[in-house]
Amino acid sequence: MPKYYEDKEEDTRACAGVREDFKACLLQHDCVVKEGKKPSDCLKEGHCKALQTSFFECKRSLLDTRSRFRGRKGY
Repeated sequence: MPKYYEDKEEDTRACAGVREDFKACLLQHDCVVKEGKKPSDCLKEGHCKALQTSFFECKRSLLDTRSRFRGRKGY
């Protein structure tokens, strides 16, 4: 689940919770922290794949007309 802070502005964009978790996963991964690589390089290596997939599914559900009935994916 996303981390919530008292002084933080609330993100009202679609898929904000998944986006925040995906960003935190990439920035806190050993690939970025210890090896000093860019987050985009770590993505190409396959790190945080589950969150990347769920973020993609959430963004895709915004364009899907069937989601009017099913609701948006993600949190």
